[in-house]
Amino acid sequence: MLGLKLPTDPRWVNIVEKNIDEILTDHAYCEQKAASTAISLIVSFPEYTELIEEMIALSREEMGHFKMVHDRIIARGKTLGRDRKDEYVLQLVKFFPKGGSRTTQLVHRLLYAALIEARSCERFRLLSEELEDKELAEFYHKLMISEASHYTMFLKFARQYGNRTEVDQKWQELLTFEASIMKNLGKQQSIHG
Repeated sequence: MLGLKLPTDPRWVNIVEKNIDEILTDHAYCEQKAASTAISLIVSFPEYTELIEEMIALSREEMGHFKMVHDRIIARGKTLGRDRKDEYVLQLVKFFPKGGSRTTQLVHRLLYAALIEARSCERFRLLSEELEDKELAEFYHKLMISEASHYTMFLKFARQYGNRTEVDQKWQELLTFEASIMKNLGKQQSIHG
């Protein structure tokens, strides 16, 4: 369903198991950045009413997820650590050239968002199936379902606002590029790395 060309190495879960606090901090910031992305799309493309309505709802939902993760951090007797650079996203957003029409810029941003949500969904599925901490596994199962709906929403909007054939071609090319990035990731104590 997700179309990812390279699945996460299941051994990544071993890294997570040994670094739960680091993963939760990274995850909290991922949720915050997802909310920021939704707000940024509202600010940058206010003329797309349907998109704006969905991004309002998404920003609320993602901040709700941030709170849920933050609550888990607090319950573990920890505090939210510092944000770190997300190497996955930094590499991913180099794929499409800068510039182009507003529509092209919007489509590219929607495709990036769709792919980030798809990879998050795939990672959350792995955590929901493999984590020894069953409560945390169930938590990630619920978030996995949410991420899947976000992925399909962003892809739907990209296809709606761009030329469907071109968007589908760009999507496949982006998926291939993302697979090349993933070959060198999966060794870090982070959601995407």
